[in-house]
Amino acid sequence: MFSGSLVAIVTPMRADGALDLAAWSRLVDFHLQNGTSGIVVGGTTGESATLTDAELAELTRRACEQVARRIPIVAGAGSSSTAATVERVRRLCELPIDALLVVTPAYNRPTQEGLYRHFAAAAEASRVPLIPYNIPSRTAVDMLPETLARLSQLPKLVAVKEAVAQIDRIRELKGVCRQGFEILSGDDATAREAVLAGAVGVISVTANVAPRAMSALMAAAARRERDEAARLDAALAGLHHALFLETNPIPVKWALARMGLIERGIRLPLTELSERYQPAVTAALREGGALGA
Repeated sequence: MFSGSLVAIVTPMRADGALDLAAWSRLVDFHLQNGTSGIVVGGTTGESATLTDAELAELTRRACEQVARRIPIVAGAGSSSTAATVERVRRLCELPIDALLVVTPAYNRPTQEGLYRHFAAAAEASRVPLIPYNIPSRTAVDMLPETLARLSQLPKLVAVKEAVAQIDRIRELKGVCRQGFEILSGDDATAREAVLAGAVGVISVTANVAPRAMSALMAAAARRERDEAARLDAALAGLHHALFLETNPIPVKWALARMGLIERGIRLPLTELSERYQPAVTAALREGGALGA
């Protein structure tokens, strides 16, 4: 169920920071029409840190209704508190979602045993599959392969979003986790190589602006068509880089506004893309086929 190009979708907002639900519907349609394999609501790219629980539930509910089971909907449920994560898991499980994405706790830097117990508690509370999300560059904690190997034995944990951009990490995870436990890349720039090394897809930022191209790239890599995958990836390389010139999701929200899909709203403490980076993002959009000449 969880493979190919899943989008870590942005949360569209108006200039005052309010949710733009009309734009939300447009974005969901954009992905349905352009080959995206699944939608991850309220992840890092969706500004999870500034969404209220009510807003996350509303966005998720609307996405589920609009998608109508055509592709999976995954909701972000992670926080830095195990108790709060468990409560969010229970509430989100009341919606017709397909899975939950649970990021490693940020700031408090738990031990590996603490990480194991955190995800085990979330799994026990959940009625749907869980996908742990490891992104040490943002959380200041790295869930090591031996910890994930333990967690992969829990039936509710079905995959991991691994954002350590090292292909050796993908190979190691494949070697230690239970058979059938899948790996999703969390890094667009290395996703092609990750799939060739055994991952089954990506939870992507780039897919926000180039969903069809990311879907084609992941499909080619899954078929082991190395030359074709490399060709498709080369056209997207500028986007993989430009969308991280400032903290995600600053560049990708500006890019979507440049494409006319959303307004330029973003919530503090994040701010609009700096003027000096705007030409580079525009150029990358054109190179990647997301914007006309």
